[in-house]
Amino acid sequence: MCDEQLTRDWKQCKNILCIRADNMGDLLMSSPAIRALKESFDCKVTVLTSSMAYRVAELIPSIDEVIRYDLPWVKSGHLNEADSIFDISKMLKGHQFDAAVIFTVFSQNPLPSAMLAYMAGIPKRLAYCRENPYNLLTDWRPEKEPYSFIRHQVERDLDLVATVNAFSKNDEIEIVISATAKTAGISKLNAIGVDLSSRWLILHAPVSERKREYPTDLWITTAKKIIEELNTQVLLTGTKNEKALTDMLAAAIGPKAYSVAGLFELDEFVAIIEQSSVVISVNTGTVHLAAATKTPVVVLYALTNPQHTPWKVPHSVLTFEVPAALRSKNEVIQFLHHNVMKQHQPLPGPDDVLRAVRKLMIKNVQATNSSEFLLAGC
Repeated sequence: MCDEQLTRDWKQCKNILCIRADNMGDLLMSSPAIRALKESFDCKVTVLTSSMAYRVAELIPSIDEVIRYDLPWVKSGHLNEADSIFDISKMLKGHQFDAAVIFTVFSQNPLPSAMLAYMAGIPKRLAYCRENPYNLLTDWRPEKEPYSFIRHQVERDLDLVATVNAFSKNDEIEIVISATAKTAGISKLNAIGVDLSSRWLILHAPVSERKREYPTDLWITTAKKIIEELNTQVLLTGTKNEKALTDMLAAAIGPKAYSVAGLFELDEFVAIIEQSSVVISVNTGTVHLAAATKTPVVVLYALTNPQHTPWKVPHSVLTFEVPAALRSKNEVIQFLHHNVMKQHQPLPGPDDVLRAVRKLMIKNVQATNSSEFLLAGC
């Protein structure tokens, strides 16, 4: 099919399914490309995503409908019955989608998702793919990462939809936070004794995978130094299941440290991030929420996926290598480790984190003062 015919056919798509079936951060990084589809084709966008990401989908303005389902070829904490794949296929078929766009990390195989879209009778199916997909994809973009080049995930996804002439002038990650969520979040902080007249920053220590872990003793030392030298409060965040860790950290750190794991609904958590001076986190979804709220972020970045750094927000990336025993067996990730990533990178220390936080806070104050100067008409 010629490019002109391809573009014309996609312009007629008014009901598009986007499959982004993994974590919250992955979906957030795909959101600029989803916006490009919506703006270019003036279409309804439905997202099929996991139990780990569906709540954040509800905060992304370019998404009209969310389908929650944990696909068996994507790592999650939920396992559906094998026969349920036929149920989800039948349900998707009932939506009568015009097209499906499959977003993946370059180390993932899109063909299981392409098969699902094929079974659902979706006539157009777009994805990157390393193998020849034959009829599973109607619009195949050969996978060249990471062997030829590496792009940020946001750029990768935008480039994918650009091949069918979907573009947006806005390539930032956006989420909508209600006034109710902001009020509720602040109210909960006030109830546990956080001084609302003083600044705070977020320290997000919990990890979904051990290979991304930063040692507990270094977190404690880091937080103590930040509280003492920067005169700020520290909120230790996480889910309800991670409260034991944040309670332990808060007790060890001492005054001005607050364990708030499980305290907030997701939208309230985003509102608290927005009002934080800085976010310090391992490379997880919290980093991409900070990018969406334009909150400066320091990432203690285990070298797993180098294309998932903070997008279009002031940041500092402090990298360290994954222990050999915990490295992925995926051949693509193995290639990255041996050919792309720097070897023998030690853990960043508390002083490294402190310096990064201080630098971002100074830049943030300077930017704020500059904005006030301009607003004053000076």
